Amino acid sequence: MEVNTKGRIYFDAIYGFIELTPVEKAIIHSPYYQRLRWIKQLGFSCYVFPGAEHSRFGHSIGAMHNCHHILSSIGFAVPYSELTNYSSLSPEAKYHQELRLAALMHDLGTFPFSHTTEMSYIDFSETKNKPGGKNLKDDHENLGSFVIKNTLEPGGITSIIKEFGLDPQVISDLVKGVHPSILANQILHSEIDCDRMDYLLRDAHYTGLKYGAYDRDYLLHHFHAARVNGHNILTIKSNALHCVEDFLISRYAWYSQVIRSPRGAKYDAIAEKVCFYLLEKKLIYRYSELLEMIGSEPISFYGFNDLYFMRVLQENFLKGSFDKDPDIKDMAETLLLQKTAHSIDTVDLTQKLLDQDDQNLCQKVVKRAENKVAEIKEVLSKHGKKEDWLITDLPKKDIVFVKSKNSIVKNISSSNILLERDPAKICFENGEIKLLAQVENSVISKLQRQKNYIPNVFCSSGAWSILKNSGVLDS
Repeated sequence: MEVNTKGRIYFDAIYGFIELTPVEKAIIHSPYYQRLRWIKQLGFSCYVFPGAEHSRFGHSIGAMHNCHHILSSIGFAVPYSELTNYSSLSPEAKYHQELRLAALMHDLGTFPFSHTTEMSYIDFSETKNKPGGKNLKDDHENLGSFVIKNTLEPGGITSIIKEFGLDPQVISDLVKGVHPSILANQILHSEIDCDRMDYLLRDAHYTGLKYGAYDRDYLLHHFHAARVNGHNILTIKSNALHCVEDFLISRYAWYSQVIRSPRGAKYDAIAEKVCFYLLEKKLIYRYSELLEMIGSEPISFYGFNDLYFMRVLQENFLKGSFDKDPDIKDMAETLLLQKTAHSIDTVDLTQKLLDQDDQNLCQKVVKRAENKVAEIKEVLSKHGKKEDWLITDLPKKDIVFVKSKNSIVKNISSSNILLERDPAKICFENGEIKLLAQVENSVISKLQRQKNYIPNVFCSSGAWSILKNSGVLDS
């Protein structure tokens, strides 16, 4: 089949001009990709940072752009003319194009308000344990992979990929980080990858904060492909050691001060709670319904975005669907109108810097937080009403600079620690390669075991008054 060989130039607020190949142009103009225009990159953080209205659409193009420049830096890129010679793509060109496409489509299955509502679908787990199923999480990665492999209709992602002589399964494997090429998986999924390189700069730009600042050009220049046990792996030259440190410290600060900040995280936590309720009551698309839409109703799936979630919330609020559950009604109103919700801050529920390798201490801190939450719930059960709600948002993921060496060794999946996908690796002029966590003159080697534990607990105004008067917040 003859394919359109005309690409496109896209102007990006962060990088300037980005050149798209014809297959990328075709995918971007599909309803599956255009849907990303209507999904905010930072969920409800726009309630705190009004400029944070940017979408997964631009972020994904930015991730692809970074992927391309990493490949160029390590000598694995091919010229644009060869990249678009679809009649006879060389193995090198195919590898290059497949990585670009995987970076472009890594967020194809993103849920409304990004990770905010995704956790509701994962916790609800409608399809994970179905008989005959694959026991996969109901998450954005598996949903995106399903789109890549099951949209054979004209204009569908699968159809476009095949028209250009490429393999949807290969791109799906890259998106999931299970491709045979360790190098490819590292470019797309590691402590310093094309995805993180984009969102740090993009989120900083649109929020107006500088936490995500790092020297991108200097970092890109120092990527290097090394050979270990017959595999190509991604490393960074030791000359850029401090640039790498800046990157990781920026990411640490970003998650600590923005993503987990109670000011914005409370709205995401409320949205997660409300979304789970909507799933229980069948008031919002369930995961199985999304799978049915994909390939048969692309425009319906296109509508599964932020606007859809807020419309479902608004319509059910107006219809009185929440009247029998006043706590959910108050949460819905809080989201719709950005009403005040309170963050509970006690000794046992404050941010703490912990040693990620000291499991005994970590478990004690978590247990104290859980006990405090139980104490608070007991007070509300005795003195509160149904509308006096409480949401516990204890950390689901660790905020770390890097995975500690001990945790990597403990969970190693390969014969050589340097073949592990995620850890950042530094190469030296003498050919030696070390995990960043092992580089003695690196600040990160001193911080590698640290993690930031940020427990968030939120409540309604009515619950806050009860708790404040009970004295439980002062202990």
